[in-house]
Amino acid sequence: MNDQPVIYTEGLTKHYGDVRAMVDLNLDIRAGEIFGFLGPNGAGKTTAIRTMLDEIRPTIGRASILGMDTHDKAVEIRRHIGYMPGDLAMYPNLTGKDTLTYFANLRGGVDWSYVDRLAKRLDADLSKKVGDLSSGNRQKVGLIQAFMNRPEVFIMDEPSSGLDPLIQREFQMMIREVANEGHTVFLSSHTLSEVQRVADRVGIIRHGKLVAVEIVSELRSKAIRRIELDFSGPVEAAVFKAFPGVREVSVEDHRVVFSYDGKMEVLLRAVMDRYDLLDIRTQEADLEEIFLTYYHDEEVTV
Repeated sequence: MNDQPVIYTEGLTKHYGDVRAMVDLNLDIRAGEIFGFLGPNGAGKTTAIRTMLDEIRPTIGRASILGMDTHDKAVEIRRHIGYMPGDLAMYPNLTGKDTLTYFANLRGGVDWSYVDRLAKRLDADLSKKVGDLSSGNRQKVGLIQAFMNRPEVFIMDEPSSGLDPLIQREFQMMIREVANEGHTVFLSSHTLSEVQRVADRVGIIRHGKLVAVEIVSELRSKAIRRIELDFSGPVEAAVFKAFPGVREVSVEDHRVVFSYDGKMEVLLRAVMDRYDLLDIRTQEADLEEIFLTYYHDEEVTV
């Protein structure tokens, strides 16, 4: 089995004069993986993508896609990727169908029955001129062009921008489907909910520097939860306060309420060894708390 990374960067760095837009980006993304690339606007996400695709040259470092150097094999790589830029430019006087025909001709043709299925799933009207479409409907045309040649690698910069919730959900199903078929998805976003629904791993970028790469399921398990436990008899607050990851403990009658940022199975095993647990209520974990810990006001040393 080929264990070569599909997307690989080593020390990828981009300076604009004294501005360090991206610093020492190291990525190793495998076949069939959905990799979420998280950061607020201005964090360096688009710079990373454009440098990775050789649209702009790095100050230092290198990148490869499907084992091909992104500078030496830039044209060949384009045949294997579906790219959705954050600032997709299209001719306003062309219809959506004309626009897709233009892209299809650049790629040597596509299966138009597949294009029609994509348009139906995204509820895209391809008969209107692009210039007459809303931003969300232009986004749909951009998504279709990224999917329509069934690429091995999808690189998408804020792809859900402007889409209504139902279409966002359909798009998320589409990227999960292609990942299940062994294709690789690089999904840049500032939307936590989107990434946590579909990504296998997430990289968090801050001030141009990758500050964390986490498995989403593990990241979610670390997220702070609010937990209520009901017991058959009295419990001691001190027992819970001493447990790693537990804080803000309050006890009333046979109920204890607290915040927790560890693994639930570890907590429940310890609790049930000591007390007779009757009921448990917990708020669903969210990445918001964890994400924000990477964006506090302290400066990151680069």
